[in-house]
Amino acid sequence: MTTFGLAVPRWRVDRAGAPIVLGLVVLAGAAVFGGSFAGGQNLGNIALDASYLLLIATGMTFVILSGGIDLSVGSLLALSGVLTAYGARWGTLTAVALPLAVCAVFGVVNGLLIGRARIAPFIVTLAALLFARGFAFAVADEGNRVYIIPAGLTLTRLGQARWLGLGAPVWLALAVFAGGLVLLNLTRFGQATFAVGDNQEAAELMGLPVARVRVLVYVISAVLTGVAGVLVAAQTQSGLPTIGEGRELEAIAAVVIGGTLLSGGAGSLSGTLAGVLLLKVIQNLINQVGTLTAYYQQVVSGTFLVVVVLIQLRLARRRRV
Repeated sequence: MTTFGLAVPRWRVDRAGAPIVLGLVVLAGAAVFGGSFAGGQNLGNIALDASYLLLIATGMTFVILSGGIDLSVGSLLALSGVLTAYGARWGTLTAVALPLAVCAVFGVVNGLLIGRARIAPFIVTLAALLFARGFAFAVADEGNRVYIIPAGLTLTRLGQARWLGLGAPVWLALAVFAGGLVLLNLTRFGQATFAVGDNQEAAELMGLPVARVRVLVYVISAVLTGVAGVLVAAQTQSGLPTIGEGRELEAIAAVVIGGTLLSGGAGSLSGTLAGVLLLKVIQNLINQVGTLTAYYQQVVSGTFLVVVVLIQLRLARRRRV
């Protein structure tokens, strides 16, 4: 299949590991815990928790598909939340525009250093991680001050609203995800992202704007993380510089579980959605048990990461036979 003169990647069975495991886990959870897991309220809570990660992981998918990595998203999530709460004193418009503008600047700088200066993505985004976290603590007076968003602000009502039984952030995340699907699969930019990740030298020989693509994917990642930070702050009515620690690893795990190659050039956003839901369902099931600490969530999530990857490798081998 081709679109705008470029090939659109087809769905592949070797990337079905996450949906298969997700289906099995959901069925097992419903069988063991019944309504406490499969009830509407709990499923709504899972969807709300997953919506923030989906926003971040959507941007991360573009970055990884292009052959990069973004370690700064956890710190940008915290910075965005702090700036949202800080800007709320001047109204909803400032509370939203300020963090998104700052995150966009981080994305541009990351992209230029990686795409133009050819510095390794790991180094650039690690530096951005440290800078953004330090910036968040500086705005919050070294963590000693917590800015509160007024309850009557439009932003707060949006973050805490429910539409058709689901939190407003869920619908916003799904709208962004749908836009990401269109951008990735039906535009020249999306296809250029695949090409750059698959073989940068070949993409340059084809005349593709490699540096521009790298800048744009990091801007997308940073801005979507900023959106997640705005929604988290709106939902909690505060901005804390300590949130988001480890969220970059969770986002990367969701993308990889969904079948996107860390080396770039192959993957899908639909797989990322399955990866996000799988991680959040597992975390919810651990909470259902009640006797396990948060540390076991990391152990179980890591185990499922290995299991899903092994399933994908098995499916890939069968596909080649």
